[in-house]
Amino acid sequence: MGRAGIYWIRDFIMKIGVISDTHARHYSQLPQNLLKALEKVDLIVHAGDIVTMDVIRGLETVAPVKGVCGNMDLPEVRLAFPEKLLIEIGGRKIGVMHGSGGPAGLENLVTQAFDGVDIIIFGHSHIAVNKVLDGINLFNPGSAGNSYGILELGERVSGKIIRDYF
Repeated sequence: MGRAGIYWIRDFIMKIGVISDTHARHYSQLPQNLLKALEKVDLIVHAGDIVTMDVIRGLETVAPVKGVCGNMDLPEVRLAFPEKLLIEIGGRKIGVMHGSGGPAGLENLVTQAFDGVDIIIFGHSHIAVNKVLDGINLFNPGSAGNSYGILELGERVSGKIIRDYF
């Protein structure tokens, strides 16, 4: 008989596909190149304005999905998803919130909504953001019709916004 062992994978990187503002009633309305890209992620995080649960059911065939509701979501989505979510992955705390109001105060709104997080994923403005502010990674993938994001969590956090993927 062999010995049982515990192995630590040091260089493991979790790849998260980040989308927001899909504004679709049906999964089939999402851009096919976006769906193909999401096939390569470990988790999909949707930052709201999903609209219907058909979109979520379709995304769940691609990868596990976590998300929040947005201001344009139908009641079925609002019942299934919270307005704010805290996810912990590999010791990192990720706050997720759609956001509200005008784009000028959106970053301030989402940073005030969470304490002690490493990353905040948000949407609403349709404007992509990938920056560090006061030690917090702020990440808005923009509108899924125009852009999406990839967050890689390993020994460090890296994010990128992908545009013009059609």
